[in-house]
Amino acid sequence: MLTAMSKPPNTLGFQVAMSNNLDLWEPVIGLEMHVQLNTDSKIFSSAPNHFGDEPNVNISVVCTGQPGSLPVLNKMAVKKAVQFGLAVGAKIAKVSTFDRKSYFYPDSPRNFQITQFENPIIEGGVVHVGEKIFQINRAHLEDDAGMLKHFSTFAGIDYNRAGAPLIEIVSEPCIHSAKDASAYAAAIRAIMLYLDASDANMEEGNLRIDANISVRLKGEKELRPRIEIKNMNSFSFMEMAIDAEIQRQIDLYTQNPTTAYSELIPAGTYRWDPELKQAVLMRVKESSDDYRYFPEPDLAPVILSDEYIDELRTTLPELPQDRFRRYISDLGLSEYAATILINEKRLSDYFEEALKTSKSPRQLCNWITVEFAGRLKDSGKTLLDVEIQPAHVAKLVEMIEDKKITGKIAKSVADDMLASPGLDPETIVAKNPDYQPTSDIGSIEPLVDQVLNENPQSIADFKAGKDRAFGFLVGSVMKLTRGKASPQVVNDLLRKKLGEK
Repeated sequence: MLTAMSKPPNTLGFQVAMSNNLDLWEPVIGLEMHVQLNTDSKIFSSAPNHFGDEPNVNISVVCTGQPGSLPVLNKMAVKKAVQFGLAVGAKIAKVSTFDRKSYFYPDSPRNFQITQFENPIIEGGVVHVGEKIFQINRAHLEDDAGMLKHFSTFAGIDYNRAGAPLIEIVSEPCIHSAKDASAYAAAIRAIMLYLDASDANMEEGNLRIDANISVRLKGEKELRPRIEIKNMNSFSFMEMAIDAEIQRQIDLYTQNPTTAYSELIPAGTYRWDPELKQAVLMRVKESSDDYRYFPEPDLAPVILSDEYIDELRTTLPELPQDRFRRYISDLGLSEYAATILINEKRLSDYFEEALKTSKSPRQLCNWITVEFAGRLKDSGKTLLDVEIQPAHVAKLVEMIEDKKITGKIAKSVADDMLASPGLDPETIVAKNPDYQPTSDIGSIEPLVDQVLNENPQSIADFKAGKDRAFGFLVGSVMKLTRGKASPQVVNDLLRKKLGEK
């Protein structure tokens, strides 16, 4: 449990907190991530678990809270929860139980949620993000609420989501910046995607995040009061919300150094308003006692055997952190490039497929994550949204590596591949005479002589062992040939003439 000091210390809080210098303060952040599991049916009923259908068609007597209806646990939801626990090295409870969490909202038809309070199915665990390690406190199964939909003159309730299976993943208060919070949440999302446990589509509400935020002076051990910002479904909005709240709390402490902490930061539940760019109070924060937890009488305990847990452990797929290490150690990718790939499983799978026919992983990664991504940025699409085959991207890279085309020609070929996604790059090059690199020494040699005559300092630098000077000379020749000269011919001519000189 998080604890908070109610009064400022006698001296430190007054003397040091007079500055709002961020360097003096340490944010303390904990995330609660609500991840909808992609089971075919809901967690306690046979109603379909499907997004995007007409309102109130995927419902049953259970998920609408009809009197006398009884829940039946979906074993696939249990399996996916256990897989997540194993993926993060958590302790899997051999016996876990369900509880009723009582509260009234229009989109909660039973007026209580079935969750796991006393005995969650997962305890502990860690998430690796590069060199950083984030601690998980617990994760538990529960059912989702419906959705309120607001119109100009009325509001409606769609119960299609009511009863959808959720796993709530609660971190320790071990996160100290908005960027780290976003990185941790992205890592959790990636794990769920690699396990095929969730679609993790934030726009569809498959993944929603609550952030608990407080600040304290560096060196303090006690936690100060926190507030909760709920239901954020965008990493960028979450970072904005956390940064704004951190600054708000620092300003309050700085401007009111003698006021009790609990008066300055009363516990509350907020929502993030992206237009106002501030957190807006929704309600005073409840405590666990307010929910009147008690054991769910209609569900038996979940009992898991060692054999069941071991079987799931041995069948885990390659996880994002494992793939991250392989990309760096075996393929030589940078940490930045590896992170871009692993955080989006479909993109990483695309890269894996292209890698089957490519001997140049770093160049292949660059073309997938930079060249094609840059061309598609304004359209809002990615390589996954167009029909360019992974093997065609790999072929384009290999044509560059084999000196069949120049880098400049390759950029034009990439444009044509996007315009005609079904065509492979070899066909595109064969049909366009302008894409044929010239190897005619008679036409290239005069340009090489011209560049050498115009750049005596570069020649001297090359003689002095500066390899970048040679690259400059090659680039200058390629510029004169508008990128059409064979790079191999240009290299050979330059080295021959530099050797003669």
